[in-house]
Amino acid sequence: MSGTYPSILLEEAVNQFASLPSVGRKSALRLVLHLLRQKPEDVEAFAGSLTKLKREVRYCKICHNISDTDVCPICSSLNRDRQTVCVVENVQDVMQIEATGQFFGLYHVLGGIISPMDGIGPKDLEIESLIARIEPEEIKEVILALPTTMEGDTTNFYLFRHLTNDHPGLRVTQIARGVAVGGELEYTDEVTLGRSILNRIEFTP
Repeated sequence: MSGTYPSILLEEAVNQFASLPSVGRKSALRLVLHLLRQKPEDVEAFAGSLTKLKREVRYCKICHNISDTDVCPICSSLNRDRQTVCVVENVQDVMQIEATGQFFGLYHVLGGIISPMDGIGPKDLEIESLIARIEPEEIKEVILALPTTMEGDTTNFYLFRHLTNDHPGLRVTQIARGVAVGGELEYTDEVTLGRSILNRIEFTP
């Protein structure tokens, strides 16, 4: 037994929770102790939901958003603007934009942004699948809604160059800079994000 933990089982559980993003060891300990106070069936249901999520969750074969089916509800909806696609870094961004109630087009999740320092290049992202969507889906506008960081700007420029080279008539816009420089969509309030989408501007490299 190590440290101040009275149980190896307790320490192992704390280590697992502490491995999650933004969860420190004190917070992890509080979560574990909370679970210990719950009924066994409640804890089993909690653990079972995570196991089921990992085992059964899918990613939309069109936009790469998390889904319960091969094609997500957004991509399969007949009520969306199917000529406009919003490009985002991750699935959290889709949920953040949907929460604004201001965007009614489709999405494309890159699964990250170009970051040479982290060893992430264009081929590690869902860029080719984005370009491949333009002509078959008759997409007229691509909105770039990536983080306002150096890596985000690099990815924007790369996308703009390749999209316009392959499809000269395509309109490429970016969300207005109501989102703070260096900020991520996940931490932007819904009103600001909604206005940034509505007031989007032409992308200028």
